[in-house]
Amino acid sequence: MLAQKESSLTFTDARQLTLVGKALPADAFFHRIDTAVFPGIPPAVKHLLTHSAGLALSFETNSTQLVVKWCTNPRGPGDNLTAIVQEGMDLYIKRNGQWQYAGVARPTTHDCNEFAVVQNMAAGNKECLLYLPLYDETYSVQIGVERGAKLISKPNPFKRNILVYGSSIVQGASASRPGLAYPARLSRETGYNFINLGVSGSAKMEAEVAEMIATMPMDAFILDCVPNSSPEQVTERTAHLVRTIRAQHPLAPIIAIQSIIREGGNFDELRADQTTAQNGNFLREIRQLQSGDEGLYLITAEDLLGDDHEGTTDGTHPNDLGFDRMLQKIRPAVLEILRKHGI
Repeated sequence: MLAQKESSLTFTDARQLTLVGKALPADAFFHRIDTAVFPGIPPAVKHLLTHSAGLALSFETNSTQLVVKWCTNPRGPGDNLTAIVQEGMDLYIKRNGQWQYAGVARPTTHDCNEFAVVQNMAAGNKECLLYLPLYDETYSVQIGVERGAKLISKPNPFKRNILVYGSSIVQGASASRPGLAYPARLSRETGYNFINLGVSGSAKMEAEVAEMIATMPMDAFILDCVPNSSPEQVTERTAHLVRTIRAQHPLAPIIAIQSIIREGGNFDELRADQTTAQNGNFLREIRQLQSGDEGLYLITAEDLLGDDHEGTTDGTHPNDLGFDRMLQKIRPAVLEILRKHGI
């Protein structure tokens, strides 16, 4: 039955298509960064940059169905992640000028899979974005369409380049599927190219990472890296991170975001005190830097998750509701800053 099904499809290797979401070109197609170019960055950061978080394939097809075959690193899902967000994919199709969810590639094993993402679609051309796994290294992707149907590469649908550097929250934990990570949603909802440089548990503003970020040809930078940094690291490293970026990008807006108020601290007072200290130190550092930098901005933690403590999966990582609430504050603030700078 599977052979019969495949005989009616034509598969295209993803490497023939436009890959959206890379900060820099890299020989490893599905890696976000060629880490060999930056040998000094910490090993954990190097490993996480092999994850395909935020990467998406841009293409057009007139097929009425779409099947995906793909392989990832053979490891099981994390305890706060769905299998789809970790090693699966989701598809968006543009309809009436808006990106709309169309289906998922659901993994049934932890290495190589095949799944019918969507079937029984209307005839006609469809502009597509297929988001790759957020929390795994992707080895290969092939997209199958009906024999005789076209599948052609489309340009990057998003303008400019805005880097989002941060923790597991930026990388996408704990959205239910890849396209719901907040940088991906920002891109679809604004038309700007928000690039996901989330490095789960490892966004600690190291000097080597600051230097790597500063080399990237970006129009703006978002720094959402407080959650992984201790209060002491926040004090010691914030100024160096901002100044390193500013030295290479004198006119680019830099938008700093405090840590979300972790819901695990609703009753755990030590966790609450930790976040308060992180955010307090970050506020002080950013305010001092702002006195000499008119292009540096701060989005505070208030109202990022709401006040009903229903916005996370595990007390730390936003669920889809939490990410939606974050965007209600982040999106208008970021858009206003970009417009102010003529971006």
